[in-house]
Amino acid sequence: MPFFSYTAVNHEGALIKGAMEGSDAETVRDTIASSGFYVITLRKLSGYNSCIRKWAFARSIKRTEIIEFAKNLSVMLRSGIPILKALSDIADGLENRHFQQVIHTMRRKIEFGSSFSDAAGGNVFPDIFVRLSRVGEETGNLERSFLDVATHLEKMEDLSSSIKRALIYPVFAIVSTMGALLFWLVYVLPKVMEIFRNMGLALPLPTRILLYMSDFCRGYWYLLLITPVALLIGIRLLRRRKKIRYYTDLMTINLPVIKHITHNRCLALFAEQLRILTVAGITIDRSLETISEVIGNEVFKEAIARTREEISLGSRISDAIGKQKVFPTLVARMIDVGESSGNLDEQFSHLSDHYLKRLDSISQKIGTMIEPIVIGVIGLLFALIIMGLLLPIYDLVAKIGTM
Repeated sequence: MPFFSYTAVNHEGALIKGAMEGSDAETVRDTIASSGFYVITLRKLSGYNSCIRKWAFARSIKRTEIIEFAKNLSVMLRSGIPILKALSDIADGLENRHFQQVIHTMRRKIEFGSSFSDAAGGNVFPDIFVRLSRVGEETGNLERSFLDVATHLEKMEDLSSSIKRALIYPVFAIVSTMGALLFWLVYVLPKVMEIFRNMGLALPLPTRILLYMSDFCRGYWYLLLITPVALLIGIRLLRRRKKIRYYTDLMTINLPVIKHITHNRCLALFAEQLRILTVAGITIDRSLETISEVIGNEVFKEAIARTREEISLGSRISDAIGKQKVFPTLVARMIDVGESSGNLDEQFSHLSDHYLKRLDSISQKIGTMIEPIVIGVIGLLFALIIMGLLLPIYDLVAKIGTM
């Protein structure tokens, strides 16, 4: 749907500018007016500007706000408050103006006859939110669906936080090391090298290497800025090809240290998605199809596709998963127990908690794991610098000693 930019006046007479998504200008005008604002101007944005606005809206609404929204809706519906009243009350209590607009737009759609799941679709809400809302509407237990959504999104937030914590130390170590090295090469070494040149000393190989590195950094400093950006863009373009995505993802789940993060992340996401979809009553075939779209790893995606094919041919879930190398034996064994006892959702919950805790533990230990590598690289770099500086001095001292 397109976006419309508007200028309005609130109850206090203050001028408010913003943008809102809507099917047509009249619907947007009515939605703004239902919020208590008087619309002065309303203009439809171009397709390009609408895409930018949609991206900005999605970025401005955090997952924690959606979690709070789902919890509040669950509590209010359980208390017997009508859905329209609940949406109005929640929107009035929000500080995020963008999220307010989204909820008011949803409320307006529901007033015109849309279901909650249809009104939530195409907005900032994740796909699982819309799917479980639809299941709740079909079963008549919408408040339970919102509570399940909140629990699921909280686990996804914990997963995201664990990954961020795990990456803080490596990123800081790499950036600080490269910054220190560039400082030496650009500012310190040229002055020292100039002294050696003026003395007419024959420079040894390590010193000449440092000299070339220093000259390169000073002469082509712009390449040091462009290269990382070019590499990032190049990788993104190359990853559009499925084969390259597969091999790069395969590399991330096999590289030392990195594999502990990526592999456990995929396993935690797989188990948690299966848990929430199983609780919602969605068939295993449809659940695996949904998971393959959000797993974010081509190796796991193909493994899930093969698992789905095996199950469609009559295989048990545990047997199909056990044939895929990316899934540890623990996953197949616990699913086997769940199939035998009829409590698959509990087993998926245990697996999800297990891998989330494991990932959290790794994020706390990642500094210790990567520290030897960082120290080794820093040691080699500064050993080269020290050798490059001391060898000419040693030669100078030796010459003075022979005089």
